[in-house]
Amino acid sequence: MDSVYSIADTSEIISPAMIIYRDLVEQNLREIIRIAGDPARLRPHCKTHKMPAITRLQLEMGITKHKCATLAEAEMLAEAGVRDIVLAYNPVGPNIGRVIKFLQKFAGTKLAVTADHPQPVAQLGAAAAAANLQIEVLVDIDSGQHRTGLPAGPEAVELYKTIAATKGLLPGGLHLYDGQNHQTEMAARKAAVLACWEPAKRLHDELVAAGLSVPRILCGGTGSFPIFAALQHPAIELSPGTVVFHDAGYREMFPDLNFTPAALLITRVISRPTPNRVTTDLGYKAVASDPPAGKRLSFPDLPDAVAVLQNEEHLVLETSRAAEFQPGDELMAIPRHVCPTSALHKSVYVVSDGKLQESWDVVGRDRVLTV
Repeated sequence: MDSVYSIADTSEIISPAMIIYRDLVEQNLREIIRIAGDPARLRPHCKTHKMPAITRLQLEMGITKHKCATLAEAEMLAEAGVRDIVLAYNPVGPNIGRVIKFLQKFAGTKLAVTADHPQPVAQLGAAAAAANLQIEVLVDIDSGQHRTGLPAGPEAVELYKTIAATKGLLPGGLHLYDGQNHQTEMAARKAAVLACWEPAKRLHDELVAAGLSVPRILCGGTGSFPIFAALQHPAIELSPGTVVFHDAGYREMFPDLNFTPAALLITRVISRPTPNRVTTDLGYKAVASDPPAGKRLSFPDLPDAVAVLQNEEHLVLETSRAAEFQPGDELMAIPRHVCPTSALHKSVYVVSDGKLQESWDVVGRDRVLTV
């Protein structure tokens, strides 16, 4: 195991648990700023960490604009001191009223949202006007993932004009997420990212030529972040997320990124059921189960380990080194997908300089806080 992950005393750590290495988080944040060139260009996504403590670290480093996916995450950011938030999610139903309540509770905090359909735009505008508020709305652009958004064409132009003409709303720019771009080879990824960017840039130029304000193009995710950062377009805001912790999946997929996994899971052996099996307490209640079974974790100290069975509270590993382990022995694991993993933990242990220092609450894991 790399010495950066050593912990002097683990006796007070109840497993399974998430360990945050604060020094590595700060190192990753410095690398984010280096790639961006200026913290003012950044609007990182908080969905990876969901923690006020990390939000405050980012604020201390000059990262003042933030992005989220839920109103609970928005509230977490606001409570931590963020005053410029984009909710990169289309509010519908009761969430429209929650947006209004949020802005009433956090006066002086700007909350922008996304949209891709005129009906919720009209509903949000009516609610904002009734509350004597103005809310920025970004048009969500479908860059090819076909999850949400509109193509960067005439329908997006019309929706943007509708937003600009709706009382209570202000045009907030474009939201361009390209989560489908997972090309490992950099040249292929760059070509795919630029193919998403060019239509959005043309749309931006068309809207500006029509006399409309387009204050931002909120771009990308972790893999495309350095490519968008290199474009130097004045409207670009960069929204990496996973890199604050990094994980085994993105480390494998994007070897060009110079980030270090900063959130690991500690687990203990609870049984040795067969000569080649080790059972630990790292069930899928403690690690994201969206990667395929058997590929959810990486064990730096046990590289030949194969996960052959995982249940809610058990993980069974087969390894040629099984005889070396006894019940109570510890292992460290790097999650393949860290963002939903952090949501499974109410709090995390924080290590700095090789010592357990404190714990941080994962506040944004809940769907509702107070609004």
